[in-house]
Amino acid sequence: MGLYPEIEPYDHGLLDVGDGNRVYWETCGNPHGKPALVLHGGPGSGSNPWFRRLFDPEAYRVVLLDQRGCARSTPHASAYETDMSVNTTTHVMADLELLRRHLGIARWLVWGVSWGSVLGLRYAQTHPGVVSELVLTGVATGSDAEVALLTRGLGQYFPEAFERFLAEVPEDERAGNLAAAYNRLIESPDPEKRARAARAWTDWETAIAAAPPRSVPRYEDPVFRMGFARTVMHYWGNDHFLGDGNAEGVVLRDAPLLQGIPGTLVQGSLDPGNLLGIVWRLHHAWPGSELVVIDDVGHNAGAPGMAEALVAATDKYAHVQEDL
Repeated sequence: MGLYPEIEPYDHGLLDVGDGNRVYWETCGNPHGKPALVLHGGPGSGSNPWFRRLFDPEAYRVVLLDQRGCARSTPHASAYETDMSVNTTTHVMADLELLRRHLGIARWLVWGVSWGSVLGLRYAQTHPGVVSELVLTGVATGSDAEVALLTRGLGQYFPEAFERFLAEVPEDERAGNLAAAYNRLIESPDPEKRARAARAWTDWETAIAAAPPRSVPRYEDPVFRMGFARTVMHYWGNDHFLGDGNAEGVVLRDAPLLQGIPGTLVQGSLDPGNLLGIVWRLHHAWPGSELVVIDDVGHNAGAPGMAEALVAATDKYAHVQEDL
């Protein structure tokens, strides 16, 4: 089955989550349907109306939000004065719990893409009683190894783009943690240095997606570009605020905690993260999970075959009854 028709929210708002932050949320579909939470990627990408079309609007009450600092949430990470110290994984998971209670939801299916899959996995591990199922795509776990692969390891596949990416970093920092080095650059009081760092980061992200540099329209919006790059660097440069205690990462280590939560992992066979075998290892460590691999697709939930598999997954769980 293809995507469901476009729909509009029937309710939305800004939730005061503390620390001076207000998080945008919206609900669409059936107000009495099965609750489903949508977690966008990035971190810092913001929600996308396309996500609504992955759920049967007659069966689901779909909740979308813009995580702290991005899109319609305030304050925006693009503003230098925005305090990034109160934008961490722990803060965002607390926001999810505030939103769940605000909407009067007991349990919800959690859908996540890319960074949203990291957040969804950790949320389910630490709040298992409120997650009924997981549907994840562009699967990642936020480990140091994944950050190292995406910032340095892929340099051998994209040498010209990597040379440009590395050139922005001070010479004495080029052998170290590149995400942390870029995080320092984008937190500089010098606005020109911040702007160059954001531009170089989004050029690199575009290059490793196997597209020509600067071809992604959203990266041409200076507000989006700065907010997105700053948020990604903030998380990637600080171990995703996961309290990573071992080489594989805390999310993969704690995969057995997901036992009892059904889940579907939809992954493109050409997703760069597959080079570390993360999604396969997660699947085998998570009792009750299903892995669906779509051939000849990269890190792109909207690619042919991916969207259909994601709809099939949400359809599969649509009428699973809760024992409350």
